[in-house]
Amino acid sequence: MPLFDMPIDQLEKYRPAVEEPSDFDRFWSDTLQEADRQPLGASYARVAPGLETIEAFDLSFGGFGGQTIKGWMLIPGPFDEPRPCVVQYLGYTGGRGSVFDWLLWPSLGYACLVMDTRGQGSSHHHPGATADSPLADGGPSGPGFMTRGILDRETYYYRRVFVDAVRAVQVARAHPSVDAGRIAVHGASQGGGIALAVAGLDPSVDLLLSDVPFLCHFRRAIDLVDTLPYGEITQYLAAHRTSADAVFRTLSYFDGVSFAARAHARASFSVALADTTCPPSTVFAAYNHYAGPKEITVYPHNDHEGGGPAHRELQIELLRCEWPVST
Repeated sequence: MPLFDMPIDQLEKYRPAVEEPSDFDRFWSDTLQEADRQPLGASYARVAPGLETIEAFDLSFGGFGGQTIKGWMLIPGPFDEPRPCVVQYLGYTGGRGSVFDWLLWPSLGYACLVMDTRGQGSSHHHPGATADSPLADGGPSGPGFMTRGILDRETYYYRRVFVDAVRAVQVARAHPSVDAGRIAVHGASQGGGIALAVAGLDPSVDLLLSDVPFLCHFRRAIDLVDTLPYGEITQYLAAHRTSADAVFRTLSYFDGVSFAARAHARASFSVALADTTCPPSTVFAAYNHYAGPKEITVYPHNDHEGGGPAHRELQIELLRCEWPVST
């Protein structure tokens, strides 16, 4: 499709002021301190014994409110030395799927922790296994996560998800086969937005790989596109006409632009200029606010698929340069 957002020269300079509440840092500090009172309780059950060079585990750990979060943990051999670890977050509606979906990083010599996203994974080819426990039903469900609990920062869905994601990094760091000083967070779309939030919340993260990130510059996204998932918020506001102030107040605690301004890990972003799901100006808003060393790869003619496998090759080379490993 033709380009619909700003020209690239404007995008490269686009650094908008975003609504940020004065107690943003206090809110997240209190939230994470509350979470730290719960034990991580990580447990591992061996799966896929036929993998000869990788040990794979069905992972469970305590997330927000002590609720059980599922995932996978994959450890490459040789098993007598700690490895750098990539903590992997998932795209919208996707679940953890099969352990065989996540063999890339361990095949290259990196440990990999895949975090299931609570409540998601029933309308995607990767099924989920984690309930969103505060709900009466809780099990994986279809889209609608963008507006769960959206009238209050305490009940908003992504408060739970971001806490889960920070605790996934803690689980990875505590694993005896992981080098705790070499942790990367990675994801695309929703996963890229979650990874960006974690980089802003956990200063010990070493490397951020954020592809076509979602959950950035909400007001701009909602004004610019009506595609899902941002369109879920538009649909909600169309029905709840008097709730806009409360909705945007809540979202101001979860905007990737604010997390970017607090993140200092080395970062690699990607953006697609024809992306009508995560508009390029929303990605550049976060990138241009990012406080740490950074680079961005631009795909001028691509939609939300971004750079696809070609971009993965660039990320592989980045990891190999940063953290050479033996396989």
